[in-house]
Amino acid sequence: METAAGPALPWVPVSVGDSRLLAKAWFGDTEYKVLLSDLTNVWEEEMSRDSIQSRAQELNKRLRAPVQAFFAHLRSVAVPCLSGQSDDQSTSSYFSLEPHSSHLTVKLKSELAGVPFYWEFRCTPAPVEVVSRQLVRPLLAVTLVLQRQVGELATLLARKDAEIQDYKENGAILSRGRLQTEPFEEETYQKNFITQTLPQMGVLQDCLEFNSGLQELYVAVSTARNSEKRKRSAEHDSASTDNFSFVPEHTTPDQDHSSLPKDMRPGSNQNDLQQPLGEAQEADTEQTVPLIPAAASANRLPLRPKKKKAVGLFR
Repeated sequence: METAAGPALPWVPVSVGDSRLLAKAWFGDTEYKVLLSDLTNVWEEEMSRDSIQSRAQELNKRLRAPVQAFFAHLRSVAVPCLSGQSDDQSTSSYFSLEPHSSHLTVKLKSELAGVPFYWEFRCTPAPVEVVSRQLVRPLLAVTLVLQRQVGELATLLARKDAEIQDYKENGAILSRGRLQTEPFEEETYQKNFITQTLPQMGVLQDCLEFNSGLQELYVAVSTARNSEKRKRSAEHDSASTDNFSFVPEHTTPDQDHSSLPKDMRPGSNQNDLQQPLGEAQEADTEQTVPLIPAAASANRLPLRPKKKKAVGLFR
């Protein structure tokens, strides 16, 4: 499993009581994750600070220590067993396995400050997705890596044979005959390995051996897979962000123009246009009669009377 505290962890063979299991265990400050398998079933348990405190009070009625104190003791006792660092149980601690119909309980008895301390890892069946992610996929990847490694070694052996043949053609002589070998033929080697060597290895039986070389390769493959997964996830998130913005090319009449300035919105000058148009129509429909205002009539100068001709002496 890959945790926030460090890289991927390998499966290791462990002994719990009289049983042999494969285990993956990670212990933090006040939390842990455990995976166990007998190659038929896979069990898991993940505990947080509050859950650990509750179970400790359930199993140890007189316990009054803070979580950090007794969890440090639990970690120091459980890690050597569940990480395969030591197969020998000390005299101060004892592990036992209690299988159930579908669950698995690993019981621990030790001493904390001179007082018996009890703990139980109550593992439940792991989901198929967890089994695939933690066991099946990494082991398939390890198989592909080993196949690639065998292919490269076969190519290297062929080059070594060509180099040795060149030495012989130029007069080189092997001083010790017992070191002489036949040229390497990959197909012949694979056939002999399957028909002769494989039956003697006993791998057809359930085997819980997971040596240090396979553990190292498992960690390397799991780390590479997780890094590639994070890289693809980051690229996907970046692509989603880049394609998120959208600028419409055409504006339909039904679209909302509330974001435009008021004087640029369609119909903003409609009233202004309608008012002169209405006045013009009104002027056309009504007859206009020019009238002289009364004030203008009052201010008009009076008409001068027409002069009459003088009558009398001055005709």
